[in-house]
Amino acid sequence: MTDDAFRKGTGPLADRSEFSVSRRGVIVGGAATAMAASAPVEAQSRKTTMPPDPAAMPVTLKVNGQTRKVSLDPRTTLLDTLREHLHLTGTKKGCDHGQCGACTVMVNGQRINSCLSLALQHDGDSITTIEGLGTPEKLHPMQAAFVRHDGYQCGYCTPGQICSAVAVLDEIKRGVPSHVQADLTAKPEPTNMEMRERMSGNICRCGAYSNIAEAMAEVAGAKA
Repeated sequence: MTDDAFRKGTGPLADRSEFSVSRRGVIVGGAATAMAASAPVEAQSRKTTMPPDPAAMPVTLKVNGQTRKVSLDPRTTLLDTLREHLHLTGTKKGCDHGQCGACTVMVNGQRINSCLSLALQHDGDSITTIEGLGTPEKLHPMQAAFVRHDGYQCGYCTPGQICSAVAVLDEIKRGVPSHVQADLTAKPEPTNMEMRERMSGNICRCGAYSNIAEAMAEVAGAKA
């Protein structure tokens, strides 16, 4: 095709009717494409809809000497039950992975990390928190010893430290062995090394470990 024919609109490309697209056609075509593209996403979202939460279940706990009845999602931890449902906020949530010991409470006399235990597991159990050990007017001997020896700084880990310390001395008294005993069949003694080993699961970011050991030694009647 010559340049002259191209300028005059003649030649094989002159008839462009078969290639012409109206503005309406562009809009309609774009809308149809958008609907087609969104259809799989909507279908997928319907497939991944979360099922409804399981029904709440009744739980009866004996907390600090009082019977408490609550209705809980079966996935609720003992820690969240104490803090969020029974409003006993002395027990602290630290790592929430059982690594720091801030949530330590005593269940039937034995210490546990309450963040790792479901409340349903303790239906009917007796639970002691820091609120149940003593009051400001009448402190537990371990609480009083922590005050005298400055066994805390920021205080966040202190409830778990005290609950654990009380349970540790009871473990030693009952003859429960530890990793630092040379003779596992012998009766353990409340030595500095013994108490430090048993308290190793309770982390204090402030580093008040020596003062904590001194407080425990005072209550145990041992030399720190």
